[in-house]
Amino acid sequence: MDQEIINLYDEYTHKPLKREDFIKRLVKITGSLALAMTVLPTLEGCYTRAAVAATDESLMIERVSYPGAAADMKAYVARPAKDKKYAAVVVIHENRGLNPHIEDVARRVAKAGYLAIAPDALAPFGGTPANEDEGRDLFSKIDAKQNLVNFSNAFTYAGTRKDCNGNYGCVGFCWGGALANELAVNVPAVKAAVAYYGRQPHAADVPKIKGAVQLHYASLDERVNAGIPPYEAALKASNIPYELYIYEGANHAFHNDTSAARYNEAAAKLSWDRTLAFFKKYLK
Repeated sequence: MDQEIINLYDEYTHKPLKREDFIKRLVKITGSLALAMTVLPTLEGCYTRAAVAATDESLMIERVSYPGAAADMKAYVARPAKDKKYAAVVVIHENRGLNPHIEDVARRVAKAGYLAIAPDALAPFGGTPANEDEGRDLFSKIDAKQNLVNFSNAFTYAGTRKDCNGNYGCVGFCWGGALANELAVNVPAVKAAVAYYGRQPHAADVPKIKGAVQLHYASLDERVNAGIPPYEAALKASNIPYELYIYEGANHAFHNDTSAARYNEAAAKLSWDRTLAFFKKYLK
């Protein structure tokens, strides 16, 4: 697909660009409304498939609530069906909220032998709406400080569960990747934080990290990649264990297999294998 279209969609999903303006610009690039409408479904999420079925009998799945900064948080939880103690991994969604794709990712984490907890950042507003544009608009209303508390409390909640062994990690994507970095900075108990194409924390805060971080970036994602050098320099200066990977020819959101235009199967598989190996090293 034309990289100009990919870049336009990235702008639409990350900046206050109204849908009608996005469509107008998409029509201008493609040359017609008909072509624009043909391209659009390959950009937007399609949740008809899942890597791990929600009905997988090898998993225990539930929806839970736990205390947040100003309101109760809601989360999707998955773990192996066998009753025992597991390391907890907080799974953090993109800037569309807790959708079927992230629930699928949580199940993938559970299949690897972890207690996966996927909070919904939009719970204080009634939860993630079915309309993704409405979800994006709600993200502009999130209070950053309260949101950090809301996700930090997911680890506190995990510690109250009989199926948690007290080892904590997190993995986040896009908006969630940035939050994974922030949790590494602000939650000393986090032993392993994995950030996919997420905004980097302030270099001055990096020495606060007590665990290890793994970072995945797409070579074509210039917007996010601009922050890599100071982050890596700060990690090195503070002797923090880290792994940093850049996937050539991949776009932002390359791991999201619901978006055909941006999904990169090879990069997604390799990065996920590395993620699970990282968790195995630091959490098991």
